[in-house]
Amino acid sequence: MSEATERESMEFDVVVVGGGPAGLAAACRLMQLDDNLSVVVVEKGSEIGAHILSGNVFEPTGLDELYPDWRDRGAPVKTAVTGDDIHYLTSDSGGMRVPGLFVPRPMHNKGNYIISLGRLCQWLGEQAENAGVNVFPGFAASEVLYDAEGRIRGVATSDMGIGKNGEKKSSYQAGYELLGKYTIFAEGVRGNLSEQLMARFDLRANADPQHYGIGIKEVWEIEPGRHSEGLVVHTAGWPLDNQTEGGGFLYHAANNQVYLGLIIALNYRNPHLAPFEEFQRWKQHPKIRQYLEGGKRIGYGARAVNKGGLQSLPKLAFPGGMLVGCGAGFLNGVKIKGAHTAIKTGMLAAESIHEALSAGDEGYEQLESYENKVRESWVHDELHRARNFGPALHKLGTFWGSAFTFIDQNIFFGKLPFTWRNQEPDHESLDKAADAKPIEYPKPDGVITFDRLSSVFLSSTNHEEDQPSHLKLKDESAPIEYNLPNFDEPAQRYCPAGVYEVVEEAGAKRFEISAQNCVHCKTCDIKDPTQNIVWTVPEGGGGPNYSGM
Repeated sequence: MSEATERESMEFDVVVVGGGPAGLAAACRLMQLDDNLSVVVVEKGSEIGAHILSGNVFEPTGLDELYPDWRDRGAPVKTAVTGDDIHYLTSDSGGMRVPGLFVPRPMHNKGNYIISLGRLCQWLGEQAENAGVNVFPGFAASEVLYDAEGRIRGVATSDMGIGKNGEKKSSYQAGYELLGKYTIFAEGVRGNLSEQLMARFDLRANADPQHYGIGIKEVWEIEPGRHSEGLVVHTAGWPLDNQTEGGGFLYHAANNQVYLGLIIALNYRNPHLAPFEEFQRWKQHPKIRQYLEGGKRIGYGARAVNKGGLQSLPKLAFPGGMLVGCGAGFLNGVKIKGAHTAIKTGMLAAESIHEALSAGDEGYEQLESYENKVRESWVHDELHRARNFGPALHKLGTFWGSAFTFIDQNIFFGKLPFTWRNQEPDHESLDKAADAKPIEYPKPDGVITFDRLSSVFLSSTNHEEDQPSHLKLKDESAPIEYNLPNFDEPAQRYCPAGVYEVVEEAGAKRFEISAQNCVHCKTCDIKDPTQNIVWTVPEGGGGPNYSGM
């Protein structure tokens, strides 16, 4: 434990890292089972919900189990889905609506809701606090703490008031040690501590590599005449080619708002591709533009999405800790949903801990009961039925992969007697720049399409300027000496916040990192071809503020 003598320690029964749906559900469930337990939730965002970004069409299955009376409790889950439109776009102006009969069954959204997942998390945070949970937003868990036997002892939060030069400023405040009998890691996709734990305990030994997409989202206020509350619109095809997985969404929320975005799988091959620019192009398609004309953009954000499914799940339990939610990879790719599975896995982790402590367990054990509960739950059944979706798109391309998914889901109900695999990590998929077709993107018009920096402004992203960069390079020379000649340094394009730039000074090229712009999407940590960029937590409270996203 570094600087242990300078840190104050607090003891709890359970420490939860991350104030998303999985972590908050775990905390709430623990208090339902035993309100004498001491539980803490530590969240790096400035407030609960600040770092939550999702479409989101919400399936209430998990919430029904956690709080059957959620409607009476005033949960912000109100806009019922009234219709599903799925379009296959063939060009910048062409396309066709896919008849409902040919849509894979899990993609139908009857009984689901269009919500702000951030607001739902705020509500879950209130339920947790009312139940007696200690909720600490603005504190970033930066270090896993171990006992002498190598078991999880808790976490330490990052020190505050460290300058760029590494020296302590007058505002310096040492981080806290949050110690618990069990620690639940609910960091979301590509959590920094979760990745460390997977390496330390070899949790991925029997799993395929996790696969990811980058999801870019905007919120618009549109003209009432163009709004249809409850309508869900999904697209496949253009602007992506058949070998690039992804698709668009546009959800008609309440109050004349629409949530829209594009998800692009991070196994794309062309290093010239820029996900942000593809999203801006997508908005120009008549099927999308028709809703936006005359409207106003009011929000922007980006976040990685895990899409590996069942084959990519790591081992979930290790001595003193467990992984839940999207940090483990519990997203159902066919449904394009992971909040309901996050809530459920958080509940299962809580139930396993409660059973162990009630039986006299003193803590720090490897709770295989959690693994068993997951395997016996509807979460595992869902992911098993959806297991071939991602590999099918990877193997067959968007068109034929979608056709296979229809057969798999609608005729065989996800029970075909084989399991496809995708064992190529996303960062290894790029072709050399010289072998790939350059892509010319149109300039933004400032009406429907925009640039990255003005978009980041809408995310309310802020980091204390005088602090060490949280974006670390293992090898300072790799971007210019390897990535630039081989891949035209793809960080310039895959980052949706304009963090990375190659600049030329006095005839020499230099890799510049503007960490203040970072929206914590984790794309760089995933897609860098040499795995040279390591995303770590900045000071607590830094980053975007997605309230209402």
